[in-house]
Amino acid sequence: MNKWKIAFFLLAALIITGVIALAVWISRPATAVDIPSAQTMQKEADTLTVTATKEDLQGIANTYIAKAIGNNRIPVDLVIEDDVLLVSELTVFAVRLPVVMHFDPEVMEDGNLQLKQKSVEVGNLNIPPTTVLKLLGDTVDLPGWMIVRPKEEELFVDLSRLPVSGDVKVKAKKVDLKNDDIELEILIPRK
Repeated sequence: MNKWKIAFFLLAALIITGVIALAVWISRPATAVDIPSAQTMQKEADTLTVTATKEDLQGIANTYIAKAIGNNRIPVDLVIEDDVLLVSELTVFAVRLPVVMHFDPEVMEDGNLQLKQKSVEVGNLNIPPTTVLKLLGDTVDLPGWMIVRPKEEELFVDLSRLPVSGDVKVKAKKVDLKNDDIELEILIPRK
């Protein structure tokens, strides 16, 4: 047999193996991810209530995300409109696909945020949201305070673990994006 035929069959086998491995990796069932309990203040704290706009919140969120992911090759941006959009991209077989995930924010009792997924757009592909969230969690090194929960189709933002200077903690009090009404509590520990 000719050496070119052997090389062709080896390359074809390698490509088929890669496609099968990718399909198996993507189709793995999503596992449930627990929400960590909120960190509480160890000391008494003074509370400062801050009112913000969507633009303010978007700028703050993207600054913290950029600091946390550093030189990661995959860009992640948070866009806040009438819902929360997480914009990124996936590279599949050297083709970059834009990914836009739409979320509805819900303030939890402990002041953290649950971003419930409404819809997802991956180029022109029709991919289930669970799969896209699983891929996001597996391929993007998100900050520790952003927890991807594919099975629940949500992104959990643990504001109690947000790296703010000192022992200062942040809690969400109200997030009404349609009316551009956002309230955050800043807890400053007493000495």
